[in-house]
Order: sequence, then C-alpha cells, then structure tokens
Amino acid sequence: MKRREFITLLGGAAAAWPHPLRAQELKVSAVGYLDTYTAESTGAFLESFRKGLSETSYIEGRNVTIEYRYANNQLERLPELAADLVRRGVAVIVTPFGTGAALAAKRSTTTIPILFLTSTDPVQEGLVASFNQPGGNITGLSTMNVELGAKRLGLLRELFPEVARIVALINAKSSIAESLTQEAQTAASAIGRQIEIVHASTNSDIEAVFASLAQKGVQALLVSSDQFFTSRRVQFAVLAAHYRIPTVYSYRLFAEAGGLMSYGPSLTSQYRQLGVYAGRILNGEKAAVLPVMQPTKFELVINLQTAKLLGLTVPPSLLAIADEVIE
Repeated sequence: MKRREFITLLGGAAAAWPHPLRAQELKVSAVGYLDTYTAESTGAFLESFRKGLSETSYIEGRNVTIEYRYANNQLERLPELAADLVRRGVAVIVTPFGTGAALAAKRSTTTIPILFLTSTDPVQEGLVASFNQPGGNITGLSTMNVELGAKRLGLLRELFPEVARIVALINAKSSIAESLTQEAQTAASAIGRQIEIVHASTNSDIEAVFASLAQKGVQALLVSSDQFFTSRRVQFAVLAAHYRIPTVYSYRLFAEAGGLMSYGPSLTSQYRQLGVYAGRILNGEKAAVLPVMQPTKFELVINLQTAKLLGLTVPPSLLAIADEVIE
C-alpha cells in the first residue's frame, strides 16, 4: 500500500473513531424531576429551572434530559415514582416543591444526590443535618414562608387598619400544618389581633370556606403557603372577589391572577437556583457540602384593581414599598 493511500485510509478511520472531546460533548446526563402536584400547576416555573441549568452549561435536549414524574396531588404515589427514577439511574433527583417528595426520594436512595425546594425547616423535617453542612446525599432551598406570617399580617393591617376578624386558611394535609398554625397565631398576637384557623384540602373545601366566612362576617383572610393552594389561585381570586373578602397570599402568582396582595419569596428565582444547584451537582459537586439556600429577595405585589373592587384605598406608604402594583 502506498504511503499516501495509507494516510488517507488512516484519516478516514480516525474520522470514524469517537474523538475524546467529541464524546464528552455528546455525553447526556439525566435529571429526575419528582413533583407532588400537576404539570399544569407548576409548569410556569420550569423555564426558570431550565434557565438555572443553562447557567451551568446544561441544555435540555442537548446534553441533559429531564425525566418528569408528577404525582398529581396523590401523595401515596410519591414512593413509587421516586423508586422508578432510582431504577432509571438518573444523576440527580429534583423535588421542586413539597417536603413529601423530598422525603420519598430520600427513602429511595442514599447515593443519588437529591435537591429539594420546601417552605418548611428542612432540619426539623429530618431532610438535612444543618443548613451549612447538609450531610448525606441531599440539599436544596428553603423558602422561609412559614416565618413570613407576621410580615403578611402587618401589611394587611397597614392596608386595612380597622380589620378585627382575621382567618388563616391552612391545608390540613400539609406536613407543615402545625407549624403554619403556630406561626399564624403568634403573628396575630404580635399585631394585637385574634386569628381563627380553618382548613381546606380540596376544591370543594375552598368553596365551602369562602361561603362560611361570608356568613360569619370575617373581614380578612390569610392564605398560607401551600402548593395546592397555588395551583388553585384563580379559584381563590374569583371567590375572594365574589364574597368581597380581602385576602393576602404568599406568592406573586396569586396577585397576578386577581388576588388582592401577596408577599413572599420569588418562586422564579428559587426555581432558577434549583436548576443551578442541579447543574453544579452534574458537574461533580457533592450535595453533602452544598449549603441549604434561603431566599434573599421578597416581593410585595398589590393588585390595585382588586383593591378598588373591594372598596379599599391603598395608602401611599404601602404603594411606595411595593415591588409591583397591578393597575
């Protein structure tokens, strides 16, 4: 064989062999995404999660796939769905909202890294050893929503100084129902008001609660942080307007849907950070040493249209500190 023919043949073979760098570029990682709720109720945040992944050079469909699993509000399905992700050998399991999904994942594996997003104290819930040194194979973000009850009630009193009868709505099926109850009672005491606790865990429960509150002449409602409630935000806005009950919520999404006022962490920022953490783990960092993050940005959103509908005049002092006023 002539030297030129040999070189040509070798070049063709080399082109067919996988180049180390090219093989590395084509390597695809898998992320397990275990959601307690429905795709419709949390889908608005997926773009933020993907943005966080992209900030660490992971693009869905290019070098990372996402295995989506939704329990559709059926908590008993979480262990089965978590086990399925473990069997598929995903590189990391993300539980975007709710302690139940995180605990199900934690019980399913001690080796695959797990990321959570929860409104509870992850130490008290047994998810991590501490905020700074989570230990084990799990870390994530805490929204601190339980601790914000006093701030929301203070804003409500500033908006509606004569308010006397306040009710807090809590999902009795929530793993943090007791913590939310205690926080609401402590917050009400701090502003010199009494608060009644009512519960709802289904669509019909929510409708019954509003009808009952109207009959009792309740002046204001505080809706606790709960992803099921978030998924029913339009229902809340319609019922609160129909029964003319001033209502304060945890997230911007409620005010955007027609709710009166919301105060809480930015969920878009939280989901983005969840994506960043997932990317960092895919890049080799250990969950055990990634600290549990807490939000640094909180949003006050006031829906001026709803305030006018309810006959409320928003004081200039409140408008001045709002992050957004919907007119």
